[in-house]
Amino acid sequence: MSPRIAIAHDYLTQRGGAERVVLSLAKAFPEAEIHTLFYEPEQTYPEFREMRIRTSGLDRIGAFRRDPRIALPLLASASSRMSIDADVVIASSSGWAHAFPTTGKKIVYCHSPARWLSLPDDYLGEAGPLDPKRIALTALTPFLTRWDQRAARTAEKYLANSSVVRERIRRVYGVDAPTLFPPFSPAVAEGEQEPIGELEGWAGADGTEGGHYLVVSRLQPYKHVDAVIEAFAEMPDRRLLVIGRGPEKQRLLDMATENVRLVEGLSDAQMRWAYGHATALIAASHEDFGLTPLEAGAHGVPTIALRAGGYLDTVLEGVSGALFDSPEASTIRSAIERSSHAAQLDAHAIRERAEQFSEVRFHAELRTIIDDLGRGTTS
Repeated sequence: MSPRIAIAHDYLTQRGGAERVVLSLAKAFPEAEIHTLFYEPEQTYPEFREMRIRTSGLDRIGAFRRDPRIALPLLASASSRMSIDADVVIASSSGWAHAFPTTGKKIVYCHSPARWLSLPDDYLGEAGPLDPKRIALTALTPFLTRWDQRAARTAEKYLANSSVVRERIRRVYGVDAPTLFPPFSPAVAEGEQEPIGELEGWAGADGTEGGHYLVVSRLQPYKHVDAVIEAFAEMPDRRLLVIGRGPEKQRLLDMATENVRLVEGLSDAQMRWAYGHATALIAASHEDFGLTPLEAGAHGVPTIALRAGGYLDTVLEGVSGALFDSPEASTIRSAIERSSHAAQLDAHAIRERAEQFSEVRFHAELRTIIDDLGRGTTS
């Protein structure tokens, strides 16, 4: 008899790589119910509307759904009450879902250990020193650290989503977690393309440089989208399309020059068009993994990325892209100018690199891990 499988995730309140992973898990295990603290349909991928999702009692409070960080003092307790009746729970976790209790065995697919402890500035984003969220986190850190360590010990197995996260798991939890790279979504790579109406004639394959350059990112300070926009202010003959939403949006709009456009809320077909007509993707943030170079690579489009974090796993220099050493406007501009004068990378080789991170591979490896867990042969 096949094991009863459930999926857990911290919260479904945004469109990001972790949420793409949950969609992929649901595709691999379509009978699985998804358990999450918060679910805000308008802020995440529309595919979740067709799935069985169970939320915490806190989900009834709209402000928490819109920004789960303001519920921080309540989240440990709420997570500890998210009991799941299943033989195997796959917990897609950045710090909360790994604590959901289960009647069976728990596999933690870790995007990062508790960001609110190991990377508090990333978690709090724009919150200043007197912001209530930052004050609450400072007061709660001793309790949350003990709680987080106990939660980690409830897992039968940890999996890291990148080399950087594997090392962080070892440092924080003392666990040597095998690396299972997440897949890029076929939805971004396969299917018809739909031009972005207001950008037709501006973006795309016209102009002296071919297509536009592309940034796909949440608009948070640590993503360094501002540095990319600054770089393009010095390159008026090149066009930059930024796709994303977040608290930095208005500031970025205010600094954007005529050759920069910001959009959000695109359909998959529009995303395919944005990728497919790009000259290159620009990725300037410190990412634990970072799916966007693979999504670009599926279209044969190279990536110009920061030489750090997960991009060292996904961007093969000279094959699928180029790397730069610091997230500063002058460094980014130099990398773009060097890349534009270099020999064109082979689109077929770029696609082959992306295929190494396919969803088929991800599903197959995960099923093997679950089978081994059932036989008691996994370490």
